[in-house]
Amino acid sequence: MPLADKRVQAIDPVWSRTTEEARQAVADEPLLGGLIHSAVLHHASFEKALACRFAQKLASGEMSEQVLREIADDAMADDDAIAQAARADIVAVFERDPACERFIEPFLFFKGFQALQCYRIGHWLWRRGRRDLALFVQMKVSETFGVDIHPNARIGRGIMIDHAHAIVIGETAVVGDNVSMLHSVTLGGTGKEDDDRHPKIGDGVLIGAGAKILGNIRVGHCSRIAAGSVVLEEVPPMKTVAGVPARIVGEAGCVQPSVMMDQLFGVGSPEA
Repeated sequence: MPLADKRVQAIDPVWSRTTEEARQAVADEPLLGGLIHSAVLHHASFEKALACRFAQKLASGEMSEQVLREIADDAMADDDAIAQAARADIVAVFERDPACERFIEPFLFFKGFQALQCYRIGHWLWRRGRRDLALFVQMKVSETFGVDIHPNARIGRGIMIDHAHAIVIGETAVVGDNVSMLHSVTLGGTGKEDDDRHPKIGDGVLIGAGAKILGNIRVGHCSRIAAGSVVLEEVPPMKTVAGVPARIVGEAGCVQPSVMMDQLFGVGSPEA
């Protein structure tokens, strides 16, 4: 049985594809060879490469790359769900973002993916009582990527954050699996209350650019939040809401809005 387990663990399609693409990228663009080797090809596993990328992006005079890498190594050795979620996130970006043609692109270049993986390390720190270090990671992620996710927020796997500029996710927010959101989304509170005060986003939800979802409200699974909407009340599953304040304007229009990424509704659509 232990031998079978090792064989299963050795099969890693995401890592195999990423390294294959990395080798081709070096051949196509030798000027990026140093970056690609240090971030991908020098490592024996996806976990080691992910820890390195975390450290490369957040290192500064305040904390060295070596220390940050050790933190990430410890996190992924303790909780294999971190790297498994990252694999799911890469696949989600590849499948949903038409600008993404290779797995290596989010790993090296897309700040939505990178910020999310840094948050996952910060969340691990927070859950283990290392709150100051978790808040340090949050600060560096905000400074580096323009993405501000509190380390106590709970975020599922298979997440795509497209463009990712000005994303804000509050302390008690919950984001389910297979959610897609675009830039300038806020999952925020409505005042100074200090208890459970942020939104709960169900699985498969699509959140359009600039949408603000405020307060301890639930957005049902497989719903769509139209771009620019301000959501202040609960959203039932599989509905489309739009406006300021947002109101239900129709059905979700498809089974999996976050995968289909269809943000249009109006005359002639199922929601009309």
